[in-house]
Order: sequence, then C-alpha cells, then structure tokens
Amino acid sequence: MTFRDIVPILVLISLLAFVPVFVTANTVLNFLVFTLIIALAAQGWNILGGFGGQFSFGHAAFFGTGAYVAALLQVRLGFNPWVAFAIGAVAGAAVGWMIGYLSFRSGLRGSYFALVTLAFAEVLRILANAAAFTGGAAGVLIKLDVRPENFQFESRAAFFWIALALVGATLVLTRWIERSRFGAQLVAVRENEAAAKALGVDTLRVKLGAITLSGAVTAAAGCLYAQYFLYVDANIAYGTWISVEAILAPIVGGLGTVFGPLVGAVALHGLGEITKLAAGSVPGIDLMVFGGLLVVAVAFAPDGILGLLRRLRRPVQTSGAARHA
Repeated sequence: MTFRDIVPILVLISLLAFVPVFVTANTVLNFLVFTLIIALAAQGWNILGGFGGQFSFGHAAFFGTGAYVAALLQVRLGFNPWVAFAIGAVAGAAVGWMIGYLSFRSGLRGSYFALVTLAFAEVLRILANAAAFTGGAAGVLIKLDVRPENFQFESRAAFFWIALALVGATLVLTRWIERSRFGAQLVAVRENEAAAKALGVDTLRVKLGAITLSGAVTAAAGCLYAQYFLYVDANIAYGTWISVEAILAPIVGGLGTVFGPLVGAVALHGLGEITKLAAGSVPGIDLMVFGGLLVVAVAFAPDGILGLLRRLRRPVQTSGAARHA
C-alpha cells in the first residue's frame, strides 16, 4: 500500500472533520456520532464478511464485549477510561479469535458459522444479564465526570472527532487489507476456500486473522458506545440490533469495499431519520425503512450503493469514449 492509496481517505476524513464547525446542534451531532459508531461496527463486520466471505450473525458478541469490558474496568476496578478502551478492543479481538478457532477448526462455514456466532452472542447476553458483576438486568452506569482525561467532554463535537478518527483508521486498515497479500488470501478464501488451500494458503490462519481484526474493530465501536452514552446493559451490548446494523450497512453500501460500510451506515440512518421526521411518531417506522431498503438493495443493487454508482458511471464513460473515437 502506498500513500496514494490512502489519499482519498485522508481527504474525506479532513472534510468531515469540519462538520462540527458549521453544525452545532446537539441532535445533529448525536445522530452523526451514533452513525459513526455503527459505521465502525459495520467496518469490523466487513473485514470478516465482506472480504473474507464468512457471514456472521453474532457481531454483538464483539460489540458487547468491548462495551462491558470498558465500562466494568472503570466502574469496578477504577481503570482510566482511555486504558479501559484499549483493553476493551483487545478483549474483542480475543473473543473473535476464540470463536473463530472453535468454529473454523471444526470446519464450520456458511449458515453453520453464522448460527454459531449468533449462539455465542446470545450466550454472552444471557450471562451478562444474570451475573452480579455485570450489574445484571440493571446494567452498568458509568459515573459522570466531565474531563478529557476521563474520556468525557462538554462538547459532543469532541466525541464526533474521536469517532471520525477511529473510522478513518479502520478505512486505512481495510485499504491495507485490500492491497496486501493477506487481503488477497482472504478474498481467495471467500471465492473458493478449497482452491485457496490447494494453492498453499493457510486458510485457518487467514480466517483467524480476519475474525480477530473484525472483533477488535467491532469491540472498539462498543467501547465508544459505552463511553458516549455512559450506560450499558445486556440487551444493548449483546442485543441483535447491533448484529443487524453491522450486516445491513455493508450490504447496502457495498460488500468488500473500503467505503461501503460508511456509505451504508449514513444512508440507512439518514433515511431512517428523515422518515421518522416525515411520519411523526409511528413506532418502528425506521425499521420498516431498513427492511425496505435492504430488499431494494438486494433486488436492484446487489453490489450496494457504490456498485450501483459504478454501473451508472460506466455507460457515461463508454459513451464519452465512443464519441471521441
């Protein structure tokens, strides 16, 4: 990977960094921070599902682990929140490696792997909901102490910039995967695992690397969620909602692409908010929009929004070339 490969990422992140300068409304900043958290989780899923073809229905296992570890280390053990954040991401990577080792060593793939990840997430949700150390059903409330060294800020813009920096870092990571030997092996496993193994690719190592990275990135999203909202419980941390969100954003934006999860997260939540404003207080209207958008994406844009834009641009380029011929 060269510097030229990450120039578009740096330009995009630099432009987005100016948003809080022009938009100061807390409601808008809340929306943007939450969307970036979802984009971060979706980028984690995309590493495993989009590039590696290992579809997971249980990324809540990583998100929840990050959120709970970050919160509990602060509340129960008095850790500095920044340190707790880093440990939470590492814990997510460890859970990812464990789930991957147990699943891939057993030869699970496809729908079997997806169901196993869903089962792990549900088991962790039940344990977190029942254990006294995690606060049980009451959850964990992080003490309000607004200081930068305590990872709490008076302005929501600070959280926006931190979330944006994390998303930018994962964009660079996925660009590296896209350009690296590891990424080529990962795509080979996605396309034909048996053929990849016959060519000498250590498929177990490659898939373990992918799920470990995926777990770390998704756990970082969970850590940021806990730190932003200062509360976490089992249904939030390990709920199916985050697994669904992490899957939908890459599918809508573009599977196996660098910018797909970010584009998908913005499209889903942007359209959801517009629909809620237009429809008023109709319960579940945003979920109906998510479902409808997913059906449309699968039916008319199987490569996602980015794939659709590429197809629409291609005839224009072709016709332009024909005119100059």
